[in-house]
Amino acid sequence: MLASRQHGIVTGRQLTALGISTTERRYRVRVGRLHPIHRGVYAVGHRNLSENARFIAAVAAIGADAALSHVSAAALWSLTSSGRDVDVTTTRSVKPRPGIRLHVVRALPPTDVTRRHGIPVTTAARTILDLADVLDDRKLARTVHEGEVQRVVTNADLRAQLHRSPGRRGATKLASIVDEGPVRTRSELEEATYYLLRRNGFSRPEANASLPGLPDWLEVDFHFPGTVLVLEVDGGQFHNTRWRRRLDARKQAILEAAGYRVLRLTWEQVTAEEEQTVQRIRQALET
Repeated sequence: MLASRQHGIVTGRQLTALGISTTERRYRVRVGRLHPIHRGVYAVGHRNLSENARFIAAVAAIGADAALSHVSAAALWSLTSSGRDVDVTTTRSVKPRPGIRLHVVRALPPTDVTRRHGIPVTTAARTILDLADVLDDRKLARTVHEGEVQRVVTNADLRAQLHRSPGRRGATKLASIVDEGPVRTRSELEEATYYLLRRNGFSRPEANASLPGLPDWLEVDFHFPGTVLVLEVDGGQFHNTRWRRRLDARKQAILEAAGYRVLRLTWEQVTAEEEQTVQRIRQALET
């Protein structure tokens, strides 16, 4: 069975190959057996399309050399949520289609395209490189991290992709993340704190790390190697329970008894009071 028909999508060429004439096709559209989605692309039986059906319909509308890409490809790889329009990359100049965001490139090597759930799509590594053109450092690093968590891409895959794609606009940004390795944060607040530190020139801290000589269960949110400074970020929902407050107090007492200095940061301090927060951290590192 053709891949597109597995998703309830069929093209005009496929209908012709099945012996269905133009007249018969028009009749099926009129009685609701076929529903036009794009020019020459139809949904079978109904217009209530799944996300994958939307993806295959858009790729089929552009042509045989097309592939799902960018945000839509990232959604197919379970790296992010999809947008309203479907991203499709092609090497041909084609007319714009409603609901399809076209990306025309000079070449789309076979090594950069695969199939997932029967849909032609850029590889996870190529998808992340494409996103490097439009995402900031924080979101790009989060995407790299998610790709590794989902086991759809490796550091080696990304290095190979960068080697095959010299001169790409987002290559330098992605290379710095690949060389450094994505941050292993566990929450949006931890992620925001990490990038506050990095964009303000602090050395890379250890994230969610155990410290020598302390209990294995005691992990700190951030620690600057070679110093006694620990940063703990307090998200209200997670740290506001009675049990969590007691655990935080016990954790801080153990750290201070071991000679560490603990600086606690809130969401507001990290996101809305950056200048003051950076000054506090610098002063703590200097004392």
